[in-house]
Amino acid sequence: MEALYLLVSLATTLLTSTLHSLLLLLRLLLRFPRGTLPGGGAAAVRLYEGRVRHSRRRPVAHAFEYPVRYALVDLDRLPLLGHLSAADARRTASTSGAVHLLTIPKSVGYEQNPLSIYYCYDSAEQGEDGHLKMCIAEVTNTPWGERVMFTFQPGSDLVAKPLHVSPFMDMLGNWSIRAEAPGDSLYVVISVQHPTLGNYFTAALHAKLVGKTSSSLRLATFFWLMPHKVAAGIYWEAVRLWMKNVKFLDHPRYLNNASYRDEAQKRDLEIRSSCSFLQKHKVNNQNSGCANEIAEISNHDGRNGEGNIKNRWCVWRDAQWPWS
Repeated sequence: MEALYLLVSLATTLLTSTLHSLLLLLRLLLRFPRGTLPGGGAAAVRLYEGRVRHSRRRPVAHAFEYPVRYALVDLDRLPLLGHLSAADARRTASTSGAVHLLTIPKSVGYEQNPLSIYYCYDSAEQGEDGHLKMCIAEVTNTPWGERVMFTFQPGSDLVAKPLHVSPFMDMLGNWSIRAEAPGDSLYVVISVQHPTLGNYFTAALHAKLVGKTSSSLRLATFFWLMPHKVAAGIYWEAVRLWMKNVKFLDHPRYLNNASYRDEAQKRDLEIRSSCSFLQKHKVNNQNSGCANEIAEISNHDGRNGEGNIKNRWCVWRDAQWPWS
């Protein structure tokens, strides 16, 4: 059933994307009104261009990189369907300022977003973003369509792996995430720390600001087929790993492990409660001028914490049919 669904989905995507592409071409040829994105005023979207690199060191060496384009969207000026609103993100992050979403927008009817990040700022003077206080990751797996959203600290943070993102990785690793406030350039680096394989996998995004826009036509042409290229890369690299005899692992829910989410939250709480983890954040916050490191990492709702360390805010969206 799953294989049939994938074939039908591929055919449907090809058809709808072809039709949308023809309409986009017609719009360009006829110089249709360019249209302005909702919000007006200053540009609602910053455009970034760069490269994503994946490097796997164990159990076999495997590396690749590809060009990518991302949008940094001011959610107060341009809310995006299917994502958190600016108000929801501020409530989750306990912030009061701007919220910018780093994502790959839908293109010609298709969306593929392995990772999106909400950058949540404290309030600042008009026209300024302010201090980056909290980030929210939004991770979606392929082909299941499950999604997890969780908070993490800017700079660096360590998160217990909460989602089955690849059939060539188990659920035992932790994600070491490094990200700073985007400017003329941006970077996001995620390393997987595994109890037996060590630091065996790294994914890195490096990109530069190449423009700003409030034009829907500019957005449509800049990201034309970008989600399709990302999806093609995911499946192609999966085939390459399979050909290298990397062990294929079923989704935890197929292994009667319905509690893998609870297990991930339990491991994450252990990480956050460890002395070394707290000391690391103490040093980082002293360097950045923050006064209370404990408050910074325990300001989210949760009732199972030890002392003043609470559960990280983390929510899941279940798999889509036929994997549901």
